[in-house]
Amino acid sequence: MATRLVQISMQARDNSAVGRFWAEALGWKVTGDKGAETNVEPEGFSYPDAAAVCVDVIGVPEPKTVKNRVHVDLATTSAAHQAELVARLTDLGATPADVGQGDVPWTVLADPEGNEFCVLEPREIYRDTGPMAAVVVDCADPRAMARFWGEAMDWTVHEVSDDRAALRSAAGVGPYLEFLRSSDPKTVWNRVHPDLRPYAGDDQAAEVARLQALGATRVDVGGDMAWTVLADPEGNEFCVLTPL
Repeated sequence: MATRLVQISMQARDNSAVGRFWAEALGWKVTGDKGAETNVEPEGFSYPDAAAVCVDVIGVPEPKTVKNRVHVDLATTSAAHQAELVARLTDLGATPADVGQGDVPWTVLADPEGNEFCVLEPREIYRDTGPMAAVVVDCADPRAMARFWGEAMDWTVHEVSDDRAALRSAAGVGPYLEFLRSSDPKTVWNRVHPDLRPYAGDDQAAEVARLQALGATRVDVGGDMAWTVLADPEGNEFCVLTPL
């Protein structure tokens, strides 16, 4: 059995507005916008596909209170493209964000509800990822996260060090999933989290049991849902969706 990262779930007080922002930011489309859920995918995309990690914005009443432990990095192809993208995103409602980054070549912004993200300077490693270069998770131990997530998914581990770990779909397409060392403790539910989906024909309950055997723990969020909420060994929540 195996599973894969298919989307990130992002909480927002106004899911429609935040969904529209991210559709514009990524050059994608809002493919669904009903009630408390807004779906953002590349135009003409056949979900799920390793070529992209989609964005699912979920409406919640709670405001954002702390720096997100999970964020998106956007790719650029040149210094001019980076400057143009920052300017366009600012026009769309993004604002500069100070997360203690200091003097760095990338630009840290926040979406209209304060969700931090980075507009990276051109990097060869991200030349073929599409607009989303990486989904980045703060963690205490990148090596341990690489071990867990490398077994949790059928993605390939590309880099492991004391400070950083990176995984990517075995198909060699789409964004990376990266873990960066951080000393900041986790204090609240992550407003941005990964959603994993088993493959068609696999058994969701068996996949959940396999992930728990690897070190995941079940998170009780109440209610009767089609998905299961787990947390990785450092407490970062993620959902196991139904097979597709």
